[in-house]
Amino acid sequence: MALVSADSRIAELLTELHQLIKQTQVEDSPPRLAGTMGFSPYYRTKLRGLYTTAKADAEAECNILRKALDKIAEIKSLLEERRIAAKIAGLYNDSEPPRKTMRRGVLMTLLQQSAMTLPLWIGKPGDKPPPLCGAIPASGDYVAKPGDKVAARVKAVDGDEQWILAEVVSYSHATNKYEVDDIDEEGKERHTLSRRRIIPLPQWKANPETDPEALFQKEQLVLALYPQTTCFYRALIHTPPQRPQDDYSVLFEDTSYADGYSPPLNVAQRYVVACKEPKKK
Repeated sequence: MALVSADSRIAELLTELHQLIKQTQVEDSPPRLAGTMGFSPYYRTKLRGLYTTAKADAEAECNILRKALDKIAEIKSLLEERRIAAKIAGLYNDSEPPRKTMRRGVLMTLLQQSAMTLPLWIGKPGDKPPPLCGAIPASGDYVAKPGDKVAARVKAVDGDEQWILAEVVSYSHATNKYEVDDIDEEGKERHTLSRRRIIPLPQWKANPETDPEALFQKEQLVLALYPQTTCFYRALIHTPPQRPQDDYSVLFEDTSYADGYSPPLNVAQRYVVACKEPKKK
């Protein structure tokens, strides 16, 4: 029943989204001032009126686009809820096979797509980026939802601890502990972890052009997902993103190199989080 309800709501949202997009595609011919305007009071007043109208039209279109983005976010949320419900019920469609049959190459592709489709935070003038935008951490009382991706500190087979990419299954307010699944199919493990062993991943990309303060800065210590793996390792920021679509360039700690760091590697904003451990000397 929940799946049917979600499908119905998604259909409604898609219809509403289509109507909003149509509103932005109305081609109004902007009024023009015929001839030479000069600098007479009449033409200055006329031009001021045109600027005021254009500004109001731009603000109205901006509001429509924000509503459209909200609809898209709700659709994505419903799709994720439906995926979680199907996972619990043991139902999968052809486009999303059970986790146990997913090939590693497919998993890496899905992780890349997740990073690429992470929404860019676009605030109104004067708004500050919210928690979980870029480098801004979650609030102290934040609880990740089922299906959320997190960095989780777990014990490896050899007894050492490592940070892995995981998916939240549930959270117990009674014990203040999470149940998470290792995102890597080869792991096939479920872990019960305290809050301090969980770091929620960003839910929005930060725009370097408007909110550079919401990004990690050069030489800042972070945990970053090593390319083509599902593990986070300590790294230094080499270069922050310069444009919204850019990745971080990071230097992973690696004792096989003379200076103790790897050559620069690109990691998406989605998979870079703060490291609370001290920098190695």
